Amino acid sequence: MASPKTRLLEVVCPCCEAEMKVDPATGAVITHKEKEKPKSVDDLAAAARKLKEEAAKRDEVFQKHVQAEKSHMDVLNKKFEELFKQAKEKPDTGPFKKDIDLD
Repeated sequence: MASPKTRLLEVVCPCCEAEMKVDPATGAVITHKEKEKPKSVDDLAAAARKLKEEAAKRDEVFQKHVQAEKSHMDVLNKKFEELFKQAKEKPDTGPFKKDIDLD
């Protein structure tokens, strides 16, 4: 045991933030106190309710994206149909030719 004249070193672990008292003469850890961790969940029912709400929000966002994608596809189809109709009406109007293409 350490003599009464020996002062203990108080050390805080950089990883887990535990507090230790170390005897400098022997290098032995005399006391060890882990850092108190806050409770992650106070009420299990509240945590379950929160998870369900988050799932509902995710589902709602997903459904909005699905609807946006469907409407986007409808717009693209309408544009395609219009351009296809124009191409049928004027078959001679193709892509512009460049001078290099005329050779």
